[in-house]
Amino acid sequence: MSVTPSTWSLPAGTITLAATPIGNPLDASPRLRLALTQADVIAAEDTRRLAGLASRLGVDIEARIVSSHEHNEAARIPQLLEAARAGQRVVVVSDAGMPTVSDPGFPLVEAAAEAGVPVSVIPGPSAPLVALACSGLPTARFSFEGFLPRKSGERRETFAALKDARRTLIFFDSPRRLADSLADASAVFGPDRPAAVCRELTKQHEDVWRGTLAQLAERAGEGVLGEIVVLIGPAPQEASADVDALVQKALELAAGGMRLKAATKFVAKEAGASARDVYEAALQARD
Repeated sequence: MSVTPSTWSLPAGTITLAATPIGNPLDASPRLRLALTQADVIAAEDTRRLAGLASRLGVDIEARIVSSHEHNEAARIPQLLEAARAGQRVVVVSDAGMPTVSDPGFPLVEAAAEAGVPVSVIPGPSAPLVALACSGLPTARFSFEGFLPRKSGERRETFAALKDARRTLIFFDSPRRLADSLADASAVFGPDRPAAVCRELTKQHEDVWRGTLAQLAERAGEGVLGEIVVLIGPAPQEASADVDALVQKALELAAGGMRLKAATKFVAKEAGASARDVYEAALQARD
């Protein structure tokens, strides 16, 4: 059965997490628009930001609006659960992106799960995934690590614990600390580790920097503004039996029509391995 905006309705007695645009209001989904108009209660990280979003979307909100942020979220949980139990339609929004992802929402979801109150999600923009997609770094394995610590010593401890991770690492950071954060990352991960900095994603002045940590640290030293996502590539794999599996994948791609050098570069990048090692091994295996 096809579903259109005229047939979809916000489920009653449910807490719905609704993703909001991270910059461009055109990214608002039809379901988000409907949810804002159909909700009985909206819990917003910042009620003024919600009013601004509704104005940009041309949406009239009739719901009861309550603030729910890091300082009062625990106190809001009982009344939001009670509203859902009473059959009301409860919507949760953060300032931008998906609630619970470095934003308020998780304690409420945890409490709802324990209380047997249904939780639903209206998917949409999420800065970590947008940054990962455009970073040019491997996407097969990744982890979002939240906001970087403010102090250099704590940042270096965070980086040291992740130094050997075989996955792309994603962080939020302040533009005021970006140069220092990248310098700390360069010192711990090594200056040649591939990385990316994504700035003002989906906004008019969106900008993506790609390069080594040393290169990005130098560029950040010139000053930067806007909302920042930092990505650091996986730790390189040591030459091992794993290379044999990568060689096999590369040869299969080459058999399908891809140039061998391009195929080895592709599989090596996805695995965080040395493209040169895989290419040389592939040449020997093909001979």
